[in-house]
Amino acid sequence: MFTINSLQKRLVVFLIVPVALFFLGFGTLGYFYIRHLLFSQWQQTAILQLERAAHTMDMALDGPMRGLQAFGDTGPGAQGAANRQWLLHRLREEPGVKMAVLTWQAPGNAIRRIARVTPPAYFYPPDGGVVGLRADLQDETGRPLGRLEVLLTYDYLMKDLMTSGWMATNQACLLNANGMYLAHSNPAMESRHCLGETRDPLEEAMGRAMQQKPFGTLLAPGLLPDRVVGFYKLHEAPWVIMLHAQGGRILSPIRRFSLYYLVGVALCLAFILGLIRLCLGPLAAAIRKLSGAAARVARGEYGKPLPVQSRDEIGRLTQSFNNMMTGLKERDFISNTFGRYVDPEIARELLRRPEAARLGGEKRQVVILFSDLRDFTPLAEVLSPEDTIHLVNRHFSRMIDIIQEHRGIIVDFLGDAILFFMDPLDGPLAPTVHRGVRCALTMQEAVRQMNVAEIKYPPLQMGVGVHTGEVVVGNVGSESRAKYGIIGSAVNLTHRLQGQAHGGEVVLSEAAYQLTGDSLKIKRTIETRLKGIHDPVTLYVVEGMEGRS
Repeated sequence: MFTINSLQKRLVVFLIVPVALFFLGFGTLGYFYIRHLLFSQWQQTAILQLERAAHTMDMALDGPMRGLQAFGDTGPGAQGAANRQWLLHRLREEPGVKMAVLTWQAPGNAIRRIARVTPPAYFYPPDGGVVGLRADLQDETGRPLGRLEVLLTYDYLMKDLMTSGWMATNQACLLNANGMYLAHSNPAMESRHCLGETRDPLEEAMGRAMQQKPFGTLLAPGLLPDRVVGFYKLHEAPWVIMLHAQGGRILSPIRRFSLYYLVGVALCLAFILGLIRLCLGPLAAAIRKLSGAAARVARGEYGKPLPVQSRDEIGRLTQSFNNMMTGLKERDFISNTFGRYVDPEIARELLRRPEAARLGGEKRQVVILFSDLRDFTPLAEVLSPEDTIHLVNRHFSRMIDIIQEHRGIIVDFLGDAILFFMDPLDGPLAPTVHRGVRCALTMQEAVRQMNVAEIKYPPLQMGVGVHTGEVVVGNVGSESRAKYGIIGSAVNLTHRLQGQAHGGEVVLSEAAYQLTGDSLKIKRTIETRLKGIHDPVTLYVVEGMEGRS
């Protein structure tokens, strides 16, 4: 089954086919128009030629007929007899006359005066090839004195038909008023006797037309008639001249032209198809390359940028595709390296650092934050699964937004807990600690607002720990799957100190507190021992920050 699955096929269907149909329609209309002109020309020419031939045949009959009538003026006696002999001799010398015979019906009639000559009557001898004219010689009382008969050859009568060079005519016939064939130019007609005897519809129509009109032309049925005929009645004799012609011979000029036209159309279509292939081939190849590259990108296979080989729309499209591929590659690298929950600007800033693009990392001071919901496990046991997921998703969604607003880098989600850090990126550490504390306080405020907004759910309580220390920052994992994060004892310490926070509290380590100075409002301090640390530590529960309500 033919499917339009390429640009070239589409152009072939929607350009070549309409052009071909246009040429075909135009050629068909032109063919029938010229066909009509050719047949009209043949009909007009045939009528003129038939009229000329009929006139010539009438003139050929006029001589013998006038000779017959002249016998009425020969007079009686010996002089009249001599005149009749001379006229008889002249009749025999007339062109086309095969024989002229004067027969007297009774002796002595030859010396009597001939009062009148009857109009000639036509007769047709059975041997064929000749036509006879017969006239009776009568006296004053109308009694017959004798009979004059003249035989004319058909060849002479029809010689003008044979030598006139009829346009596309293959035979001419001579018929009497009853449709009997008298003579014809085609030997194949020797066995024919009467018009319409073969039940040919065209001949039958010809016979009817001869009874109604003195001349005319007829076409065989069909859009492309195979035969045409023309006829013309003579004035001097009850005869009809008929011409037969083959439709193919008449239409031969237009058929030759049609062949040339079809060849021209084929060459034109081939030229257009060649232009399509020549101009569209590189375009289609470029589009196929773009399509193949897009399919590979969809599978996560980026590869090298495509070469830009032109400055037209395809070149600009290729450049745009390369830019898109570079952006997608960068986005995927960011997503694979930093996860979905790192602000893209921060990710790009981190990517400028050498350790961000390779496994491993470097040691540096960062601010570490750990948040965890209090008593959520017992709460999840009494809630439906749908409500539990709703609460967790709502909580994480809001926390992620706040962390990204404060340029935090999320390392992991641990159940209902979040581990993230803030990197000073070679800048001073104190402002980053301030930013971390603000982020933690904003997170606690958001939890309180969500508890007020959705009173149908039990209120959530969250504890947050903030610490600063030295960790290894970089990509952790393997070549196939790595994640940007932090490793070190400071991470474990942050987890433990957030455990000292009650619901709604933000707890700072001593190291973090020392970098914040007097900008914090401390609610209380905690003296405790943390696992993994020998000496007691002091922790600070932050109530707020100076200049912050």
